[in-house]
Amino acid sequence: MLTTQNLTKTVSSQEQDLTILSEVTLTINEGDIVAIIGASGSGKSTLLSLLAGLDVPTSGEVILANHKLHELDEDERAGVRAQFVGFIFQSFHLLPGLTALENVMLPIELKGGKSPRKDALAILDKVGLSERVKHYPNQLSGGEQQRVAIARAFASEPKILFADEPTGNLDSANGQKVVDLLFELNEQFGTTLVLVTHDQNLANRCDRQLSLEAGRLVADTSEQSDSVSSNTKATVKAVSSEAKVAS
Repeated sequence: MLTTQNLTKTVSSQEQDLTILSEVTLTINEGDIVAIIGASGSGKSTLLSLLAGLDVPTSGEVILANHKLHELDEDERAGVRAQFVGFIFQSFHLLPGLTALENVMLPIELKGGKSPRKDALAILDKVGLSERVKHYPNQLSGGEQQRVAIARAFASEPKILFADEPTGNLDSANGQKVVDLLFELNEQFGTTLVLVTHDQNLANRCDRQLSLEAGRLVADTSEQSDSVSSNTKATVKAVSSEAKVAS
């Protein structure tokens, strides 16, 4: 579904070059639910932007749904995003001049959906906003705006959904509701989910955690799980062999 090879991002300044991300290599399979964690400034949001094709690496490869994003121009990357990708941002990024319904219809229309209004109304009903479809973003609470953003993200039934601190601007009660809704819809749609978070409780609900430190990938819980699984199998095999010898 998504792979990177030696992914590096460097920003130049008058004083020196600053490496934000350094040689990150990873694979995310279809259906994975992945949290990217790490301290502020560790490169989490930069990695998410590169994975989603919102930015381009200084060097290295990003391949999403068989498309080599690092070789595409902005228009081509936008086409890939419209076809395969959904987004949820910390600051919602709703278009202020559009109603909740129109915001959710937009990605469906961009993907060429046949019934954008009907589909948008259905997903807004799923997130509990059927009575707010004609409201503009400034007429909605923070929690309601994020629910619109979640509805918009799932509306076009993307293959992969990226979420950057989806609860960052919400209080704990609304944040928990948004998280529950996010995972509920993700299960219904079977979407690959990649999210950035400072919330360890949210990260723990994911199948896999990627830990960044100073721009480097320092831990991947899936690899640890695989290692534990292999060691367990080896131990069981050894015990079984010893039992046979003893008998």
